[in-house]
Amino acid sequence: MNKAKYIWMNGKLTPWDEAKVHVLTHTLHYGNGAIEGTKAYKTVDGRCAIFKLKEHTQRLINSSKMTLLDVPYTLEELNNAQIKLLQENKLFNGAYIRPLVYLGYGVMGLYHKDAPVEVSISAWEWGAYLGEEGLKKGIRLKISSFTRTPNTSSMGKAKAVANYLNSQMAKYEAVEAGYDEALLRDDQGYIAEASGACFFMVRDGKLISPPSDNTLESITQATIIDLAKDMGIEVVRRRITREEIYIADEAFLTGTAAELTPVREVDARVIGKGCRGDITEKLQSAYFAVVAGKNPDYIQHLTYIN
Repeated sequence: MNKAKYIWMNGKLTPWDEAKVHVLTHTLHYGNGAIEGTKAYKTVDGRCAIFKLKEHTQRLINSSKMTLLDVPYTLEELNNAQIKLLQENKLFNGAYIRPLVYLGYGVMGLYHKDAPVEVSISAWEWGAYLGEEGLKKGIRLKISSFTRTPNTSSMGKAKAVANYLNSQMAKYEAVEAGYDEALLRDDQGYIAEASGACFFMVRDGKLISPPSDNTLESITQATIIDLAKDMGIEVVRRRITREEIYIADEAFLTGTAAELTPVREVDARVIGKGCRGDITEKLQSAYFAVVAGKNPDYIQHLTYIN
C-alpha cells in the first residue's frame, strides 16, 4: 500500500503511522461503521480533481444515518477535509479517498448510543482495482455461492462496514477458485452485484442492469447510465437471471474503484467475443473522458484541488 504523509482524524491532520485506534474501539468488535470510496484524477489541463465529491460525501452521511451514527461534521466540512488532505499530501496525480465513520473507544456491549462517533479520511495513490490488464482485456467472474445479504436482514442501502464481510467471503471464494471477482445473487436468485461493484450486461444493443432494490445505490452506475443515454443507448433496469448472463453480448462492472471493467468470462462461459465489447469500450472511454475533465457537460462533477 502506498503511504501518504497524513490521515485526517477528527478534524486534525495526523501523521500516517500515528493514525491509530484503541483495541476496544466499538466498531472493531460490533461492525457498525460507514465507509466511502471516492476518487481523484489528474485532468486534461494538468490539475487534479475529485469526481462527484458531494455525492459521495452525502452517501457517507446517509449511510451513517441509516445505521444510527450521528456524524459530528457537516457535508461541507467533510468535503473541505478531503480537499485539504489531498493538498497536504500533494496527491496531485490522483488518489483514492477512504472516509470512515466509526464508533470509538469508551463503551462495550451492543447498545451503542453512548459510544463516541469518530471520523477519519485517508487518501493514497491506488491504480486500477482489478488491474490495468483487466480494464483492457476483461476479467473472469464467478457467480458466488454466497447470497447478498437481503434487506430483511441488514441495512442493504448503507455502505456499512459490516456488509462487507459477505463481500469479502465471496471475493475470497472466487479468487481461490481461479477467478478475478465474485458476482452475488439476491435472496430470490436474481443477480444483485459484484463484491464491490455494480453489474451491467449488453443484449441486442440494450444496456441492462439490475434494479437498486437489493444493491447499493451506485454513484458510478448512475454516471454510466447518463453516458449511455447521451449516446442514444437504451438502458433497462430489470431483474437478471444467472443464465441470461451466459448468453450476453457484453458485460462489465462499474464502481469508484472498479471504474468500468469489462467481463470476458462468467463461470467458464465466454461472454460475447471473449474480450472488451464495442459498447463497453465506448462507455469506458466516455467515463475516463468525464473524470479527466474532457467532457464539458460533466465538468460540474469535478472538484479541483489545485
